[in-house]
Amino acid sequence: MKQFQSQIALVCLWTCVWTGVLSLVPVSARAADVTAGDAPVGLEGGPASHWYNWLGQDYRWRKVPPIRLANSGRLEQLLRAGNLYLSLQDAISLALENNIDIEIQRYGYDLADNDLFRAKATGSIGGVATVPSSLTSSIGATNFLTSEAALPTAAAPPTLSPINVNIVNGEQIGYDPIFQSTIQWAHLTTPEQNTITTGTTSLVSTNQTSNFSVSQAFMSGTTATLSYTNLYQNQNSLRNLINPFTTSGVDLTVTQHLLQGRGWAVNNRPIRIAKNNQKVNDLVFQQQVINTVANVIQLYWGLVEAIESVGVAQRSVAYSQKLLEDNQKQVDVGTLAPVEVTRARAELANDRGALITAQTIVLQQETILKNTLSRTGVSTPQLATAHVIPTDRVTIPQAESAQTFEDLTREAFSQRPELKEANLQIDSARINLEGVRANMLPQLDAVADVHNNALTGPVNPLGSGGAPPILVGGYSNSLSQLFFRNFPNYSAGVTMTIPLRNRAAEANMATAQVNLRVNEQSVQRMENLIRVDVQNALIAVEQARIKHEAAVEQVTLETELLDAENKKLSVGTSTPFQVILVQRDLANAQLSEVQAVTAYALAKVQLDQSTGATLDSNHVEIQEARNGQVSRPASPIPAVPPGGRNGNPQR
Repeated sequence: MKQFQSQIALVCLWTCVWTGVLSLVPVSARAADVTAGDAPVGLEGGPASHWYNWLGQDYRWRKVPPIRLANSGRLEQLLRAGNLYLSLQDAISLALENNIDIEIQRYGYDLADNDLFRAKATGSIGGVATVPSSLTSSIGATNFLTSEAALPTAAAPPTLSPINVNIVNGEQIGYDPIFQSTIQWAHLTTPEQNTITTGTTSLVSTNQTSNFSVSQAFMSGTTATLSYTNLYQNQNSLRNLINPFTTSGVDLTVTQHLLQGRGWAVNNRPIRIAKNNQKVNDLVFQQQVINTVANVIQLYWGLVEAIESVGVAQRSVAYSQKLLEDNQKQVDVGTLAPVEVTRARAELANDRGALITAQTIVLQQETILKNTLSRTGVSTPQLATAHVIPTDRVTIPQAESAQTFEDLTREAFSQRPELKEANLQIDSARINLEGVRANMLPQLDAVADVHNNALTGPVNPLGSGGAPPILVGGYSNSLSQLFFRNFPNYSAGVTMTIPLRNRAAEANMATAQVNLRVNEQSVQRMENLIRVDVQNALIAVEQARIKHEAAVEQVTLETELLDAENKKLSVGTSTPFQVILVQRDLANAQLSEVQAVTAYALAKVQLDQSTGATLDSNHVEIQEARNGQVSRPASPIPAVPPGGRNGNPQR
């Protein structure tokens, strides 16, 4: 026992220090990547405040910061006297800073980085999400991309199967070294049926075991285990030459895969795929930003259309009110039948109902837009009661861009994030195929083992024989025997495992190839659908322009007809009923013009989405979207917003 007092004291001291360190080390988010540069990111904490922090940082869970529910200061800057004044760029900036869908997608960066961190340690990955969050609904909204619902997502590569899983002492080991230790005390009493071996009928042993080992796997397909064993034993045997005695050993075992699981190309597949997944996550985040920006633009122009529709409805009410007053005057002087007053009142009631409907749509569209631009939606009273005043209007240029369908298609192929993501998935599938192919090989491993033994202790006072001098001594004698390799063991050999028929590996290989072909076909299908998107977007822009021109002309003609009909009514050659019909036609024409302008704006958004130009067209920096901070200042609030306040009904 005395020979192990120093070891036991060292173990106790180490345990006390280690426990104290773990209790004192603060949670640190980036302590590990300060030096290595590959620790998981996105976690809460500060730099190490004590020199010993590094001892316990790998064994402390790292806290993810709580979610942020405070809106950016831009929202308060745009609120004035119960109104939220919004330019289109302000709406986009607020979405980049506050939208929940984008905020959720930001966590994908942490997950992808941690997946790579895990792959470097264990050789396994969990994968990343490849589908952005859903979009916010809109009143009367239509899909931007006509083929969006059918646009495929490339099939993800199958889960990586382990190659030659390394098991040491019942534990699977990875690329991080594993330290194991066993310290045990035991008292054993064994009855003996003869005394020839031990010299006693009851063998009593007191054993103290102290074993340590370090194991690690390497990407070359090599596994190494270095172990150090100690057994201190005190027996009442009369035949032992030395008692109590200590047996020690140092053992190095190296295993190298020669066929299955050999080489960096096979074993670093999870790391390469995890790096691809980081790029995939970048593209998924970009797609989320594109979807959100396009949706905000749709909501913005939808609100502008709703407000303009209220203006049209208000003008219709004004026309009907004037007609009712004129008819009442003529009835009073006896030049018009009283039924025309009733007819005018009915028309006024109908127009007022249309006005209420239009104002309701404005309120609904405001609510949806505010929810998209705020982290807490409309739960904030100040935001919930604020009217949204759009300060921008759609501008239709005199002529469209001269880019051809082929030019736009090439631009779409180079910029659409979905297509880039699909090509990365193909690359990951090919990387995975390397490992599946390697799994078809037999397992052939070269194994080498070097072991040094030691035995030491005092002469047995109960025995009668002498002990060799090399065995007599304390624990230092054991260390000397190990160092000078007095009792070495060597072994080398190969182990082979050959699966007969190998059907499972053949099926896995065939499945991996099919998955690769599915990914390749998905890319081709995606390219075909992108061509359809671009073609449909071009058609939508052209048709929207034509419809707008026709609507403008119709408004002009209907205005002239109403003026002529009023003149005819004043001289008695027309009837109030005919005037009502022309008023309805004018209101419908004005509403068609408003809808045509919005349709053109949405068609341009559709064209930008189909070519992947949404971010460039709206001056969006993807890094600002990732940080949630837009450097562009808020637009100044105009003294009199365009269009006045016709679209803001009283609550």
